Amino acid sequence: MPQELLPLFPSDITMISSMIGFAKREETVYYFHGVMPVFSHPASDKASFRLITSQLVVNGSATQSEIVRAFGISSISMKRYVKKLREKGASGFFEKPRGRRATVLTPEVVSEAQAMLTEGRGVEDVAEELGINILTIRKAVSEGRLHRAEKKRPG
Repeated sequence: MPQELLPLFPSDITMISSMIGFAKREETVYYFHGVMPVFSHPASDKASFRLITSQLVVNGSATQSEIVRAFGISSISMKRYVKKLREKGASGFFEKPRGRRATVLTPEVVSEAQAMLTEGRGVEDVAEELGINILTIRKAVSEGRLHRAEKKRPG
């Protein structure tokens, strides 16, 4: 007769699912399967947390809702972690964030764009002529970095 597996967990464990629990001890988070710790990471290491919790979901050890409930994170965040693991693998959690692109509106470009706007040319025309996204020009106008020509009023 096969022996049943008894879920024996240390007393300080917070259960995630019926077979997986976690405990924070000092500044380290430990994940347990029964009495065996299976993962650990520093409490401040968010990338490792995201990787481990998404692995628990992908491997079928816990559901997204169980992770959300156990750690108090949003369900959309958990969905993003799982999606990242499936699309990019474990290394996706440790990629450097993309930096900002180079500034498009350099002082020279701003003065050229302002000259065109002062002539009465439209934002679309200025953007096309300078090879800049129209939204970049519109944003500069709304922020006051560029000014449209005043419309002449009859009278």
